[in-house]
Amino acid sequence: MTPGQGDRPTTGPGREAGSPGSVVVVGEDVFAPGVARRAAVLGSPVAHSLSPTLHRAAYAQLGLTDWAYGLQDVTAEQLPAALAGLDTSWAGLSLTMPLKVAAAGAVDLTDPVVKVAGVVNTIVVQSGGLLVGANTDVAGITGALSDAGVRAGSARSALVLGARATASSAVAALGGLGVSEIVFAARSTGGPGSALPVAHRAGLQHSRIDIADAASVAEAAARADVVVSTLPAGVADPVAAALRARPDGEGLGAHRVLLDVVYGPEPTALAAAWYVAGGTVAEGWGMLLHQAVDQVRLMTGRHPDIAVMREAVRDQLALRATGVPVPDSPPVLPPAR
Repeated sequence: MTPGQGDRPTTGPGREAGSPGSVVVVGEDVFAPGVARRAAVLGSPVAHSLSPTLHRAAYAQLGLTDWAYGLQDVTAEQLPAALAGLDTSWAGLSLTMPLKVAAAGAVDLTDPVVKVAGVVNTIVVQSGGLLVGANTDVAGITGALSDAGVRAGSARSALVLGARATASSAVAALGGLGVSEIVFAARSTGGPGSALPVAHRAGLQHSRIDIADAASVAEAAARADVVVSTLPAGVADPVAAALRARPDGEGLGAHRVLLDVVYGPEPTALAAAWYVAGGTVAEGWGMLLHQAVDQVRLMTGRHPDIAVMREAVRDQLALRATGVPVPDSPPVLPPAR
């Protein structure tokens, strides 16, 4: 069953949660009485997402008392069925991995940023059920780097760890900031969702080094004006160790900026090593914050207060840092038909 007006995604008898056709909603009950407009974040896994915290804070600040924002575990294989079940009570969807590439081919229209970056992280449901794919990750990365002092024209070279969907948005953002040379640290730059075509379209000089060669990646990072890591949690730890192993006196300088898009209560090993070496670290959750501001604007037509959303995400991270399970929302919705 897919999300539609009046019917909840459920796991019926004989179905396992997460199997095709049984999308489980976790979080705020978007089908509760009195809810007029619905939105949700989709992905797999998605339980860690801070998107509900950000969007709900924005709805409260904007006085949208009849809006609800949920959280759904959806695989790439399940995405077409999930989208087919949307009706106009849905304002839109936030998308995380592994849906960003698949979504680009599953919507009716795409915005100009998608045409540059090639990936979709936002779907807006327009009148008549038209699905418009948008990319707010580019704005999110730009905003996070700007918060750390990166301005248009201030950086010439960049290192991007990873070469898939989020890396594609990173390349588009870096090109927009005036970066002209990009080194990819990845096992390969081929295949669906590769960031390489984005660099081609932007006319950027680019090359690749193997992410497995941590020492070479660390040296490339130390030479780059900006480093953006799009790798999953823990994958960049060998690079962090290689940074820490560099000789004393080879500091980075505060003008070199790192954005690790992995966020949590504690800095990643890469962010900690970068800071100790003298570099500037952009907040990993800053990307999520800035892209969510644009998502709320696209879905509601209103401009939320970023300060309110920033405070909400900081509070949520502080709660998670205590180690005590803090429910962001009510339990899994009960089966219903």
